[in-house]
Amino acid sequence: MNKWGIPIVIEILVRERDKECVYCHTPFSISERKRKASWEHIINDIRITSADNIALCCVSCNASKGNKPLAVWLGSKYCASKNINANTVAQIVKDHLRKYSP
Repeated sequence: MNKWGIPIVIEILVRERDKECVYCHTPFSISERKRKASWEHIINDIRITSADNIALCCVSCNASKGNKPLAVWLGSKYCASKNINANTVAQIVKDHLRKYSP
């Protein structure tokens, strides 16, 4: 497991899958803090470390989302200002919305 409790096999899979923020599609940067990749639990539960719940997003989106449920966050001012919605997010997030939304 890595230092965030994510199994290494999941970490490798997610790093191969997520090359840009799963929410705003910003390419990751190692030098610009807001654009650094950060681990995201789509469902805000650190015990769920499956590949369908773990993703990489930029620090800016992660800070904005915090512990808000995904559907609530997608309706936020932040998301509106960045044109982030159920249609624009990465497929892993769309799959989550389809699977877990009422």
